[in-house]
Amino acid sequence: MLSTYRRIFAAPGSLAFSAAGFVSRMPLSMTGIGIVTMLSTLRSDYGLAGAVSATLALSAAGLGPQVSRLVDRFGQTRVILPATGITVAAMGVLLLCARFDAPAWTLFVSASVAGCMPSMGSLVRARWALLYRGSPLLHTAYSFESVVDEVIFIIGPILSIGLCTAVFPEAGPLVATALLALGVLLFATQRRTEPPLHSRAQRTPASALRTPGLWVLVLTFVGVGAIFGSVDVVTVAFADHLHHKALSSVVLSVYALGSCAAGLVFGTLNLRGPLSRRFLLGILTMAVSMLPLLFVKNLVALAAALFVAGLSISPTMVTTMGLVERIVPASKLTEGMTWTTTGLAVGVALGSSAAGWVVDGAGAASGYWVTVGAGCFSAVAAFLGSRRLRSAPEQQQERADVDDDQWQHQPG
Repeated sequence: MLSTYRRIFAAPGSLAFSAAGFVSRMPLSMTGIGIVTMLSTLRSDYGLAGAVSATLALSAAGLGPQVSRLVDRFGQTRVILPATGITVAAMGVLLLCARFDAPAWTLFVSASVAGCMPSMGSLVRARWALLYRGSPLLHTAYSFESVVDEVIFIIGPILSIGLCTAVFPEAGPLVATALLALGVLLFATQRRTEPPLHSRAQRTPASALRTPGLWVLVLTFVGVGAIFGSVDVVTVAFADHLHHKALSSVVLSVYALGSCAAGLVFGTLNLRGPLSRRFLLGILTMAVSMLPLLFVKNLVALAAALFVAGLSISPTMVTTMGLVERIVPASKLTEGMTWTTTGLAVGVALGSSAAGWVVDGAGAASGYWVTVGAGCFSAVAAFLGSRRLRSAPEQQQERADVDDDQWQHQPG
């Protein structure tokens, strides 16, 4: 298994940009849960905490694709540095407002500006696509980055919640902001692996959303994001109800651990068959795996249920990014990937907000009904859109078979 992953780092500079991407993506798992923990501690209001976290996610959903569109047009380094500067400043204002008990509207305003952060996961994957487009190694590289995402979601919640509960309430989001600034700076220095700008003839003014099939992925990922957002909020509330709030980070890390384990294995497989079918199977499995959450009574049972549920995450994410790479024009790849994660962010916002309201109104355990409902939504969207994915213009599997044959017959 290790030799399979070692091959993708043979390309010069690949380890450096992937490592910098790891640091810059840590806030993905730290900021939202850190805001929930911070505000629920300072103001004892899960509804407000979930709504502010949702505002940040919605802001990232609205601004992220526009930032990525600028990246495709002007280059990664020229865009991500100023975008990150805006995010860092807005997060600083948010933390100050929380510390000095400013009116609630100030939290929402600063959170809405903080969403200007670049989609670092999309930028990292765009560099892998430049290196290995048409090669089976691209599947391995995407799988590796999916595993990195899950490692982030194992470490991040523990670190963020631990800092908020053991140091001071704002410590988790503060450290997340510092890691974002450091990671982006390190990533921006890796100029030799930065994708070149496409010529004017290759660029079109139309959005990547006009690509047939991309809407299906985005809409489905709204449901997937709602799963993630609701699980975060409800798990913190459930652990708090049992008087073990600090352990919620461990339980959430077990969820990510299941995904990480599945992703490691998935990256070593040489799979055949249409990506669209694999995508539908992954989404349906994810939706069904949410049902046991309705019956858990303690943290041990919850951790076990979430571990099993996590097994479908990484394979589905890897398959989705593979679909995006095949159906979206190369000149719009970063934007296309970001639209998919935008759907995820919108879902996180809706899921965390809805879960916060349900928890406040009906109790912690009832919040998992939001999770199950989100799973049903994603399954229906994927099923109804599966035909559109199969008929996407570049016929993913035909291209994959041709690319594999070409790669295998290359000299050397």
